[in-house]
Amino acid sequence: MINSISSFLKRLRAGAHQDPVRDWLILITFSTIALAGIIVWNVWAFDTVASGGVIGAPATEAPPIFSRSSLDTIRTIFASRAEEEAKYVNGIYRFVDPSQ
Repeated sequence: MINSISSFLKRLRAGAHQDPVRDWLILITFSTIALAGIIVWNVWAFDTVASGGVIGAPATEAPPIFSRSSLDTIRTIFASRAEEEAKYVNGIYRFVDPSQ
């Protein structure tokens, strides 16, 4: 591996013979291989997901974590807000527009 890298670096030096046609063919070949790999991966991923499968490890369902007292507190807050809104709607409270 190191020998091939060093020979490649030697060819890239200014004094070495360069062949643009060969370099472009290598570039186009690697690009075509990469594009084909990307297309194959995307088709496989789409087919897997479209058929109902999952990519990677399937998600595990965790039990919901909540506190009953917190839910009761939230319901109490919303109920009190609804009561205040009803007071405005029924005319118990009067809204005075300060811009008037």
